[in-house]
Amino acid sequence: MTPPPSTTRQSGAHHAVLAGFLGWTLDAFDFFVVVFLFDTLAHQFGVSKKQIVLTTTLTLAMRPLGALLFGLLADRFGRRIPLMANVIYFSLIEVLCGFAPNFSVFLVLRALFGIGMGGEWGVGASLAMEAAPVRLRGILSGILQSGYSIGFLFAAAAARFVLPHWGWRPMFWLGALPALLALYIRTKVPESEAWKQHRAESTGKLLRIVAGEWKKFAYLALLMTFMMFLSHGTQDLYPDFLQEVHHVSQAARANMAMIFNLGAILGAVLFGHFSEVAGRRKSMLAALALCLCIIPLWAFGTQLWLLAAAAFAMQMGVQGAWGVIPVHLNELSADAARGLMPGLAYQMGILFAAPTNSIQYALRDRVGYQWAIAGFEIVTILALAALLLAGTEARGRSFLRTPVAPPPA
Repeated sequence: MTPPPSTTRQSGAHHAVLAGFLGWTLDAFDFFVVVFLFDTLAHQFGVSKKQIVLTTTLTLAMRPLGALLFGLLADRFGRRIPLMANVIYFSLIEVLCGFAPNFSVFLVLRALFGIGMGGEWGVGASLAMEAAPVRLRGILSGILQSGYSIGFLFAAAAARFVLPHWGWRPMFWLGALPALLALYIRTKVPESEAWKQHRAESTGKLLRIVAGEWKKFAYLALLMTFMMFLSHGTQDLYPDFLQEVHHVSQAARANMAMIFNLGAILGAVLFGHFSEVAGRRKSMLAALALCLCIIPLWAFGTQLWLLAAAAFAMQMGVQGAWGVIPVHLNELSADAARGLMPGLAYQMGILFAAPTNSIQYALRDRVGYQWAIAGFEIVTILALAALLLAGTEARGRSFLRTPVAPPPA
């Protein structure tokens, strides 16, 4: 007997969430590998460390192009096929990075990788949030976003265990593994029912829908700009900060990165779940308050154990705020443009925030590394709080014209 459509959709929901989570995890791993290779790659290619840091800026700057391309495809032709294409694309580029013969080739490949990285989040998040039961959106949003921290943790583990024994190239070759996710999506993940109900008739109509929501889109892009300042400003250069200021070894830095990413995972899930009770904005404000309180220990602590504890708490707050973002952006976006609008706003934020690493690195030369990261984040947190207080939310909004009834007990 064929199960009713509602039962089929319920049974496929966990596959959709898992696909989005795994895609973002593997994407983040591929990005953060470079963070642990600044000195190694500078030596390998005969360039300055500042030039290697610039490759991360270029990767981030190219992400909006991926969000636009894959977001349009997702809203016109469904979530599944564009997500599979995206995963295969960024896996291929990551493997090629491991074969780069010189800095010029590596720079181009990291720019191309940014297109894939930019496309994954919007498509994966819309697929996951449209499949998630309304009452579980908050915690599943946190789980989805925690994939970013788990990817960082995996990159730290690779730096700890792969780099010393096999060198830097195999760290990129591990990027072939995400391609297997495309097979999982093809066989297990159902197409979004919400997309089927709200599918735009043409690309032109889809773009007009987004243009009609320009005020909301501009707000979301501004919010995401400061959210990017928050995450990249506390993560990307922190291993380098530990090396330069506290002379922490490569192994110890990798260990600390694994520790603070455990805090990030915990924060994303806890504050995501809290958002179902207190609301999206209040949950994010609570997470930001934790970050603000911990900055003195995080930036100015002197003992290694204290820095590790502070980094754990800092990332718990940072990713606690981020854990609410997938559901918050999807609930505020137009139904017919949910593949494009959240992802493009997210990646426009990263475009404007792309110079974060370069700005902090320049501030380091003027005010010292400690005040560079601390001052940057204090300003960022206060700006985010103001934006959240001035904004709105749509917690619990239905994505379906006709809500799906739960399967019989």
